[in-house]
Amino acid sequence: MEAAAVPGSAWLAGLSLVLGGLVLWLVLVLLRRRTEEAEPSRKGTEPVTIDDQDVNSEAASKTSVPKKQKQLQRIRKEKPQQHNFTHPLLASALKGHSGSITCLDFSSNGKYLASCSDDRTVRIWSTKDFLEREHRCMRANVELDHATLVRFYPDSRAFIAWLANGDTLRLFKMTKKEDGSFTYAALPEDFPKLHRAPIINIGVADTGKYIMVAFSDTTILILDTKGDVLATINTNQMNNTFSAVSPCGRFVASCGFTPDVKVWEVCFSKSGDFREVTRAFELKGHTAGVYSFSFSNDSRRMATVSKDGTWKLWDTDVEYKKQQDPYLLLTGRCQVAEPCRIALSPDARALAISSRTSIFVYNTRNGEEEERFEGVHGEHITDLAFDVSSRFLASCGDRAIRIFHNTTGYRAVVEEMKALLKKATNESTKQRLQQQVTSAQNALDAIYGKGN
Repeated sequence: MEAAAVPGSAWLAGLSLVLGGLVLWLVLVLLRRRTEEAEPSRKGTEPVTIDDQDVNSEAASKTSVPKKQKQLQRIRKEKPQQHNFTHPLLASALKGHSGSITCLDFSSNGKYLASCSDDRTVRIWSTKDFLEREHRCMRANVELDHATLVRFYPDSRAFIAWLANGDTLRLFKMTKKEDGSFTYAALPEDFPKLHRAPIINIGVADTGKYIMVAFSDTTILILDTKGDVLATINTNQMNNTFSAVSPCGRFVASCGFTPDVKVWEVCFSKSGDFREVTRAFELKGHTAGVYSFSFSNDSRRMATVSKDGTWKLWDTDVEYKKQQDPYLLLTGRCQVAEPCRIALSPDARALAISSRTSIFVYNTRNGEEEERFEGVHGEHITDLAFDVSSRFLASCGDRAIRIFHNTTGYRAVVEEMKALLKKATNESTKQRLQQQVTSAQNALDAIYGKGN
């Protein structure tokens, strides 16, 4: 009996295993069906991704690549928002660049304003259009590079630009197109490379005799118009923060780590040959490094702004060859933070200081702040300049150029002419002064809408 029971128990054990396996299979089938029924809803909500190693998954690539392409196209179309700024004294906003503008320059004849941007263009604007709705400009393309600095030649028919990647100068000349219109085209060859330190500014003398190139170490190069070095200046200021050529073309000046501004005269013979660069004078009086400085149109006045929180106005019409020092005319307090620039109006009646994204305008007769423009640009202001007529103040710092009415200058003319009227005895002199008062007052009335 015991021998016959063994096969029966083995058969029952085998049957139990088969039945258990069948039940487990049924459970797995049910779970799989439920999972498959739930997957379509998840596919509609979860993003489809491709594993970097799943190169054979055709279905995944067909569904995901078009979506990625659409996302990239959408990103390309979404340009950064233009910074909006409004103010009663804003005359116009020049919009045309698609990149950040780094430099401005008014032509000496007052007809044009040049601007350069990282969008690989230099644009030449007509100053006659500042008060119009449409702002005309000529565009010069900077091939395979972009310009960070731009300066007109004295005849306004050419300009030079500093190339960001090439680290050198490129000359553009005005040419006539087949349709009779004009444009600026680059010369085939750039200037030779000059120095390895970062550039801070360039300038062209109004005499047309030389070009200045200043670097951030202590080096300033004086070049002829072909790019050959005439002289090298070591400023001995630890580092240079700003340098410029005076509007008259006689002087080159520099400021930096030290609390002074150094001015040199670039000397030529009567026949026009270069002779030497000689020290002219220094502006001493600040207690900290100088951020920036500016000349009046006749170079008889200079303005400086320093880390010590002051700006100063100087009389530079001195006989420096007889060791006569410039006279300090006025000191004003100001709120400054880097980056900081100063611009003195050509007639020296107003000065403007930019600090980060704001601009402050001061009267140079009494040193008082008369206008304040805050949040002018969406990025830090990179350049600040008055036009040659002292009517407008221009600034840049994003993709637009803001043009402001120089009401401070107009008010200064009214005050100055009225003071002279009280002292005048000659009738013709009185009439001339009264005409200037009336003209400036009419301009103010028009700006503020009082003449309507």
